[in-house]
Amino acid sequence: MMRPASDILPCAKAVNRRYIIDEEVEFPDGQLITSRTDLNGIITHANKAFVLMSAWEKDELIGRPHNILRHPDMPKAAFADLWRQVKNGERWHCYVKNLRKDGRYYRTYATVIPNIRNGQIQGYTSVRRRPAPDKVAEIAHIYREMRQDERSGTCS
Repeated sequence: MMRPASDILPCAKAVNRRYIIDEEVEFPDGQLITSRTDLNGIITHANKAFVLMSAWEKDELIGRPHNILRHPDMPKAAFADLWRQVKNGERWHCYVKNLRKDGRYYRTYATVIPNIRNGQIQGYTSVRRRPAPDKVAEIAHIYREMRQDERSGTCS
């Protein structure tokens, strides 16, 4: 099933004719995706695994908002929680469904930590690994309910 991606996020308008394909790309065993961003979520570093799994070229990722990977199946509340925690200097963990450039998706277990130098947050580092399959099924159900609540305006 293909859906237009124009409603995913504000920067999606710059990515013309981007579609969502309901096809998962398995996260490779033994790999870690790492990236760093500035304080505004702009990508400043992407490792080879990130480039491979995202289907973007490295030079397309650097300087772009990290949310170009945001899949519309992810509830907005998950990323609101991310920003709340990391801006307070806290570590954040979450199961994430990411949108690839080619429209397919991949799932990760993400950890985001603030990069603190001299007591000041300078940016953020994200490390993603293969998620536990039983947790993916469990969280998919929870995320579906959260998105329904967001659409109906009943989320807390």
